[in-house]
Amino acid sequence: MTSATLPDFPWDSLAGAGQTARAHPGGLVDLSVGTPVDPVPEAVRNALASVSDIPGYPATHGTPELRAAVVEALRRRHGVVGLVPDAVLPTIGSKELVAWLPRLLGVGANDTVVIPELAYPTYEVGALLAGAGVLRADSLFALGPQRPRLLWLNSPSNPTGRVLGVEHLRKVVSWARERGTIVVSDECYLTLGWDAEPVSILHPDVCGDRMDGLLAVHSLSKSANLASYRAGFVTGDPRLIAELLAVRKHAGMIVPRPVQEAMTVALADDAALATQRERYARRRLVLTKALQDNGFRIDHSEAGLYLWATRDETDWQTVNWLAERGILVAPGTFYGPSGSQHVRVALTATDERVAAAAERLA
Repeated sequence: MTSATLPDFPWDSLAGAGQTARAHPGGLVDLSVGTPVDPVPEAVRNALASVSDIPGYPATHGTPELRAAVVEALRRRHGVVGLVPDAVLPTIGSKELVAWLPRLLGVGANDTVVIPELAYPTYEVGALLAGAGVLRADSLFALGPQRPRLLWLNSPSNPTGRVLGVEHLRKVVSWARERGTIVVSDECYLTLGWDAEPVSILHPDVCGDRMDGLLAVHSLSKSANLASYRAGFVTGDPRLIAELLAVRKHAGMIVPRPVQEAMTVALADDAALATQRERYARRRLVLTKALQDNGFRIDHSEAGLYLWATRDETDWQTVNWLAERGILVAPGTFYGPSGSQHVRVALTATDERVAAAAERLA
């Protein structure tokens, strides 16, 4: 069975700590999963409803309006230029793309997929589903003479919040092009820079005037609270996008038409994005102070939706200590062996629950 080739689903192991946290008299404060809790913008909900009576099949490639909205949003928000609408492909959220991308691109048993040392678990799952080997590495020097088929970047990082600078990204692109390696940049948290300004791999300062060999993955789950809509997209190298489109047409991997309409509106709504950023910024300040006042050190965390926190003890010791106070967080080892002394603390709880967590830690 395929599931036997995959690691255990990490969050299943949190059941015991979750039970402890739920028993707290004040109830659970769940900071373990980055699930949006704030309202979906009204304009987005109206857009969803406005095309709910269309009975026909939607286009796998997405509407022209959606693809144009992606191009304009990346230009306006992130300085990406030279992107063409045909090189945009909507996806059913970002997780399904991460999981199936190696397979869709023909990566196989004789290939290697490079993922960050601390990484979103689905990068590894995607490589395993394709039958490929997995190598964890943050440095090009660690790869030596290897010519991996695909290399994942994630900036801002999940879980650490680390931001990769322009020079680092440029070196990775140059290195990969010399070796024929496809670089895929997970940019789902690109709009959430706090102490650093994240840069897309498709920015001209990184890739020049060429996007060959490069893909950028985006999600509207965090920036527009559309996790339940499953709203994402991938863009970059037109040749690679055309290949993904051809395969996804056969496989029926299609974003529902109402969701495409909702995405189009969300991508144009910078005011709603700014409002959501302000919510996360407030919660970040409250949780940072509460953790630091209790002897935690916050590492990296200059962007993204999480705090990467440690008390220089094992991650499960910290998980259990917080669970006794009704607060559930994710152990660092969910993301790789080098996370063994950190926990990931999500900013995705209501203001009331964040205040409750701070009060308990006080």
